[in-house]
Amino acid sequence: MTIFEKIAAREIPAKIIHETDELVAFHDANPKAPVHVLIVPRRPIARIGEAKADDAALLGRLLLAAPEIARKLGVAESGYRLVLNNGRDAGESVPHLHFHLLGGRSLQWPPG
Repeated sequence: MTIFEKIAAREIPAKIIHETDELVAFHDANPKAPVHVLIVPRRPIARIGEAKADDAALLGRLLLAAPEIARKLGVAESGYRLVLNNGRDAGESVPHLHFHLLGGRSLQWPPG
């Protein structure tokens, strides 16, 4: 089991902000912005590069959860960034697909 599966199963504590039967969103333990939340499917998909056509509806629900979570955290109006890493060189550290929702400050581009 990945650390994210353990968090979703409540085996590891986390500050959960949003959850459904299909996904869980929680504050990142090592935040890179004042608001840094991970949006994670409960069903493990290692990375976006391994997602299948059957995963399309779940991927859509992950994306559609972001605006609701951003509203809850007070960054919907000021703006937020969604980041999805795929592979080691992209910064992927947990082999379980997840979106980073970052906000609460001005975010620079390119991200670096």
